[in-house]
Amino acid sequence: MGRLTVDLIAKSSLHIKNRRDEPLEQYLKKLTHLNFSNKNIDEIDDLSACKNLSVLYLYDNSITQIHNLGFALNLTHLYLQNNSITHIANLSSLQNLSKLYLGGNCISVVEELEGLTKLRELHLENQRLPLGEKLLFDPRTLQSLKKSLCVLNIKKNNIDEIKELACLENLNQFMAEENQIHDIKELEYVLSQWQKLWYLNLSGNPVCQKAKYRDKVMVMSTSLEVLDGKEVNNTARQFLLNWKAFRETKKKIAKEKTDEQEIQWKLDHPQIIRHRAPRASPSILKFRKPVDVLLMKTPNLANSGGDGKSVLPPGLQSRCVGDDMEGIRSEPVEFLLLPSPNIMSKKPDLRKAADSQPVRNISQTSSQHH
Repeated sequence: MGRLTVDLIAKSSLHIKNRRDEPLEQYLKKLTHLNFSNKNIDEIDDLSACKNLSVLYLYDNSITQIHNLGFALNLTHLYLQNNSITHIANLSSLQNLSKLYLGGNCISVVEELEGLTKLRELHLENQRLPLGEKLLFDPRTLQSLKKSLCVLNIKKNNIDEIKELACLENLNQFMAEENQIHDIKELEYVLSQWQKLWYLNLSGNPVCQKAKYRDKVMVMSTSLEVLDGKEVNNTARQFLLNWKAFRETKKKIAKEKTDEQEIQWKLDHPQIIRHRAPRASPSILKFRKPVDVLLMKTPNLANSGGDGKSVLPPGLQSRCVGDDMEGIRSEPVEFLLLPSPNIMSKKPDLRKAADSQPVRNISQTSSQHH
């Protein structure tokens, strides 16, 4: 294990060759690129002498914390992939940073990037997370990157939702292979927000197994040029767009036709539309049926004419159990069942008596008898 120090830089064979007889302080001040990848470094020491450093390669080391980089105000590219970093920190002062590589570390939350207003690329692929955990995003960080971020790589991080990433309005490349993304509707929403996206890779996600996945995604994003490593055919996309428009127009016409038919049916059958009675109590609601229907469904009652219509006294016609009876609960109601029309026609006095017979509440009748 070792520390990255000014002395280590000075002793490097490459820098000895480039420096020649130039004073170390002056040489470090001019230094713009520094490559100490795969040098078994576990800590970054004070490198403030390298004031003009713009590119720093520290990948494939054993670094656990990000610090001592606050001096590098001109840093644009930082390569820290394949280390042992657990938290993103101490980067807010790097206001000119445009590319940040943090793949292959142990980061569980993407955070503390609020000051990086010029960050265009963020690479976070293949974090070494505990079993069952997934990479999370701090909403404040996402909001701070919504205007600047163009490239996002989150491959192999057990991610199952991407809706929160929809705010990244300028994203044009999104790599999310081998995650757990499964919701095609969520994907449709996110793609509708990414109007500049031209590269998308979701290979190895459950959503790719959905029926006609590729066709659907090609239609969802008209700016897409490469999907899952394969070029998008514009002719095929245009055909799919035309087919989608045709189907939507067909559905719209069918709906309008159905609505017109329903309106016409109501106009042609006004007698079917009955006035609904006042709402009855729950205990009686399930018994609310027209009386003539109840009688017609009972074969033993000879009270219907040859035309199939009920022969009811005026007091019972078009009445329902519970109609115009406030406060009724579950008391039984007594109905007058009439003889057949033949008997009624032969005995006019029976018809007259039936018409004058009121509808009574059985409970009242019972109480009178008792």
